[in-house]
Amino acid sequence: MHEEVNDKTISLCIKGGKISGNILKAALKKLVSETGKQKQKIQTKNETKKVTKHGKQSIKKMVQDGSQLSNIEITDNNIKSFERVARKYGIDYSLKKDSSTEPPRYMVFFRAKDVDVMTAAFKEYAGISAEKEKKPKVSIRKKLQVAKDRAAQHREREKDKSKDRGQSL
Repeated sequence: MHEEVNDKTISLCIKGGKISGNILKAALKKLVSETGKQKQKIQTKNETKKVTKHGKQSIKKMVQDGSQLSNIEITDNNIKSFERVARKYGIDYSLKKDSSTEPPRYMVFFRAKDVDVMTAAFKEYAGISAEKEKKPKVSIRKKLQVAKDRAAQHREREKDKSKDRGQSL
């Protein structure tokens, strides 16, 4: 399946009465040169456009763009879940850790134009973190030990089986 995904198909249509290897070779050369020209056009368009990066960035890059920045403080150490939500909403943000306080605080800087999107993302993030707090915190090792104990009890029951078929001597 992996090979099927990586394969690419190119269709080439040639009009002619009798197609030889030389004609096919010339057509393929023209196809390659045309695709090269199209790539150059796309590259020149991208160079003329100012490409802005989205998602997590450094504060320096966000300031260079000239946009106004806003910030919100996060005290939770579960930053990865926030990053997932921010990527989902397409927010340009930067995380800054303030380790001078105990526990360390995290400042999230984002563009001022993204305020409405940012509030929606924070609502979803708050919901996710609240759900995580509701879940009982049972370690995987304890769950594994309970499963092993149940399996051991099950094996003991099987060993105690007797082959008494109701016949007496």
